[in-house]
Amino acid sequence: MATNDKTRKAARYAVPVAVAGVAAATVAMVPAFANAGSPELPQVTAQQLIEKIAASDVQQFSGSAKITTDLGLPSFASGLLGGGGGVAGGSADPQEKLAQLANGTHTLRVAADGPDRQKLTFVDGKDEYSLIHNGAEVWAYDSKANEVWHEKDAGAGGEAGRDHRKTADRAGASPQQVAKEVLEAAGPTTEISVGETAQVAGRDAYQLVLKPKHGGSTLSSAKIAVDAQNGVPLRVQVLSVEGGKPILDAGFTKVDFAKPAADTFAFTAPKGAKVTEGAPGGRGPGHEKEFKGLESFPGLEAVTGGAGADGPSKVIGEGWSAIARIDTGAGKGLKDIENDKNAPKEAKQFLDSLGDKVKGSFGEGRIFKTRVVNALITDDGRVYAGAVTKDALLKAANADK
Repeated sequence: MATNDKTRKAARYAVPVAVAGVAAATVAMVPAFANAGSPELPQVTAQQLIEKIAASDVQQFSGSAKITTDLGLPSFASGLLGGGGGVAGGSADPQEKLAQLANGTHTLRVAADGPDRQKLTFVDGKDEYSLIHNGAEVWAYDSKANEVWHEKDAGAGGEAGRDHRKTADRAGASPQQVAKEVLEAAGPTTEISVGETAQVAGRDAYQLVLKPKHGGSTLSSAKIAVDAQNGVPLRVQVLSVEGGKPILDAGFTKVDFAKPAADTFAFTAPKGAKVTEGAPGGRGPGHEKEFKGLESFPGLEAVTGGAGADGPSKVIGEGWSAIARIDTGAGKGLKDIENDKNAPKEAKQFLDSLGDKVKGSFGEGRIFKTRVVNALITDDGRVYAGAVTKDALLKAANADK
C-alpha cells in the first residue's frame, strides 16, 4: 500500500498547524480529552486503522479544540514563542500568533468546508483573534487591537502563489494535520500498533500508537485517536521518555461533521479597524520578525553562523534518533561570548540557560536542554541537535569524524 499517498489523501482537507515545525503538550489533561471509559469496538489491526484514516473523505467540520505544548523551553525563549498578545509588526499579521501554538495552552474554534474555506479563532477571554481563509482571500482580525490583516492570492503559479497557499493553509488548525505529520514521519524506525479504545469529544475512537524501535529518543510514543465511524483523527498526543505531561496534546473538545453555514467564512473589516494589506505571497509586515531559532539571538552569530546558515551539513542516524550537525565555520565559540564584556545581555542570558558544560572527544561545549530537542554547542562553533537524550547526543558527537 502507498501509505504516504493515502495519508496525504486523508489529510488533504486539513490545515497545517504551526507547531514546529513542529513540535509542539500539556498541562494536565483537560476533562474533555479524558477517556470516558474504553468503548467496546470491533478489533482492527494497525494496517486496517491506517487504511481507515487514508480512506476518510471528510471535508467539512466545525467545533472546538485545545492545543497544549510543553517543550520545556527556558522562560525567556517561551516568552518569545508564546507571549505578548501583540502581533508582529504592529498589525494582525498571523506570523507571530501562529507561532504561539508552539507554547502553552490555547483554546480554538475551528471550521472547514473543503480545501478553500477554513476558519480558526483563538479564544482568550473576551478577546479573540480570527484567521479566515475564504477562496482567494485570507483575513486575520485581532479584536483586542482592532486591527485587520488581509492578503489576496496573486495567482496559483510561481513563488507568490505557493507562499500564499502556505498562509492560507494555516487558516484552520485541526488535529488532522498533526496526525498527518506524525504518520508521514513514521518509517522503518517506528513500531505501529493499536492501543486501547477511547472517547474524544463524545466520539468513540481507536488509538494508533507509534513508538521508536530503538532507544536514544526523547520521545516515547505518539498516540493518534481515530474516529471509529469516519476515520478522522480526533486527538494527537506526543509523550516524553521522562513521563509526566505530554509534550503535545492537540484534540477536539467538541466536533460536528455537518457542513458549516456559508457565512461562517464571511468577513468584513469592522468600522474603524486598522487594515494592513499583506504583500503577495504572504510577506506582509512582521515577516522579518519571524522567530528563526538559535541564529536569531543577538551576539550568537559567531556560534550559529547567523541567519545565513544553510542547515545541517550532516545528519547522523535516522528516524526518531536522527541528529543534525551544523558546521557554522564561525571561528569563534561560546568561551569568546562568555569572556566578552560587550556581548548583549540576551546572549549572556541564553548561555546561562544552556545548562551543563560537557567535554569529550569532540572537545568542550554546552548542552542546550528542552523536553524534546537537545543541542550540543561546542566551543569551536559546531552544533549537534536532535530529539535525542543528552547521552545519545554526546555519543554521536564523540563518534563523529
